[in-house]
Amino acid sequence: MWDYTDNVMDHFYNPRNVGRVDDADGIGEVGSLACGDALTLTFKLDAAGKIADVKFQTFGCASAVASSSVLTEMIKGMTLEQAAAVTNQDIVKRLGGLPDQKMHCSVMGQEALEAAIEDYYRRKGGKAPDKYKGVIVCTCFGVTDEEIRKVVKENSLTTVEQVTNFCKAGGGCGGCKGRIAELIDETLAREQITPADRLPKRPAKLTNIQKIQLIQQTINEHIRPALRADGGDIELIDIEGDKVIVALRGMCAQCKMAEFTMRDVVEARLREFVSDTLTVEELKD
Repeated sequence: MWDYTDNVMDHFYNPRNVGRVDDADGIGEVGSLACGDALTLTFKLDAAGKIADVKFQTFGCASAVASSSVLTEMIKGMTLEQAAAVTNQDIVKRLGGLPDQKMHCSVMGQEALEAAIEDYYRRKGGKAPDKYKGVIVCTCFGVTDEEIRKVVKENSLTTVEQVTNFCKAGGGCGGCKGRIAELIDETLAREQITPADRLPKRPAKLTNIQKIQLIQQTINEHIRPALRADGGDIELIDIEGDKVIVALRGMCAQCKMAEFTMRDVVEARLREFVSDTLTVEELKD
């Protein structure tokens, strides 16, 4: 079960501004029912050029509803220029956070707003603010290279799994993961982020809860992707002090190199990103 903040649950159970604005000045539609998430955002401007009314209709999870709801509250009363500057991180901050795997819901809200603003300018015969275009990289979810570059840059992403969490790219057949990795490297190089800069800074002292969270994050972002690439997986079973108990799954469970994997991949990554004192023990069924 996802760990949602009280603010997320409030906007999910009591969504604001649900529906469709009559005679809207701008309409933005993103996602699709086939992908599991779809959002339509409509707005109406007042005589001063500010957003007087904005509503949304969405098909999706609690995060999708909450992200859309809080976004409509945020942009009401803004000019289009101010609204266009709202980022997915602003949405997440207002909600008090979202699970990593649900970050794409905040990005979907931002993209719907951008699409609605572009629609407004198109109707008026003017030029919309620059919108990220690009070439489709993830055909399963219709994500372009420029959309991937955008989420990498704005959210300081460094792994393919993080990109999938933010915009779903790579979450289908997986055939685009190689290109996503290239785009991550290209974007970080363009932003002059060195390999050393990409490494998370380990806290000098961790509480038990922080240690557990960081271990799980390291497994999700730095260990599991490598194992899944070879048809395997890993499950965190328990943590006893500095001993991390895990179970290898899939192809890794029967692999003759399992001992090497545990020492040179799992334990090495946990020591690199969490603590030098950690040891790993495999639980065998």
